[in-house]
Amino acid sequence: MWMTIKSPRKRLCQGDLGAESIDFLDIVFRLEREFNIKIPRGELFPESIFQGDPDFVKDGKVTQKGIDELKEKMPFADLSDFTKNPTLEAISNLFTVESIVNFIDAKLKAAH
Repeated sequence: MWMTIKSPRKRLCQGDLGAESIDFLDIVFRLEREFNIKIPRGELFPESIFQGDPDFVKDGKVTQKGIDELKEKMPFADLSDFTKNPTLEAISNLFTVESIVNFIDAKLKAAH
């Protein structure tokens, strides 16, 4: 599995590109190597945001505080569709080819 710019809206998970957890490690490794950057754990894929924090998730829905946290941790992701129905399951839809391109673009701009 590797992404292509030809499909910026493709989601990494849930059917589009079928990424699994090991693929996320591979993506980070390839991005670091290709762009000569370091991506600290959790920076691109902030996996620990919603692990059991009742301020962030209630009854399977991400709270406003959780949405605010996502916006802070993932400024590179388009949350517009997610905020309409912020279910915990829909978080994986935020990880798209486009969000990764936006992340890398911001990372490279910050380095220069």
